[in-house]
Amino acid sequence: MNTIETNFVLDAKGLACPMPIVKTKKAMNNLEAGQVIEIQATDKGSKADLQAWAKSSGHDYLGTIEEGDVLKHFVRKSSGEEAVERKHESVTDNDTLAGKLGDENVVVLDVREKAEYAFKHIPGSISMPFGELETRADELNKDKDIYVVCRTGNRSDMAAQLLAEKGFTNVINVVPGMSDWTGDVESNVK
Repeated sequence: MNTIETNFVLDAKGLACPMPIVKTKKAMNNLEAGQVIEIQATDKGSKADLQAWAKSSGHDYLGTIEEGDVLKHFVRKSSGEEAVERKHESVTDNDTLAGKLGDENVVVLDVREKAEYAFKHIPGSISMPFGELETRADELNKDKDIYVVCRTGNRSDMAAQLLAEKGFTNVINVVPGMSDWTGDVESNVK
């Protein structure tokens, strides 16, 4: 059994469309940006419904795990700040990072939440959620080129700034990040 860290679990078992979405919308109002909700449903149509709703509302649909008759859907609440101005001066794109994979001097640092990383991440990347970066930065090698990824480039921008403030000189923010990554991926979810 897989254990995905979430901030809130919503029981929508036994409810038919549109009730899982109605309850999810209400629960999302009590979450902070970046937090992950697990919606437990038995309605087989809930997967497509929640995926479409998340996309239309700007939230990040992470994936679904089936456990018997229960579908466990995972959605990350967006910040609504997807177009925030980036400040870290060293920025690159996904294609450039893809070309650097395999270079022993390159570290891919994924600063998304653990649930996001569990469903899909770049092979060989290091998971260090942004909220943990302040206390865990010393685990990184300052001599390596650190390519920082998140979903859209916003958290990775803040992470790159934080690392630069801590004396890291070879930090590159990857934009747009995992939302548009077409290279190889791994999943910890089976």
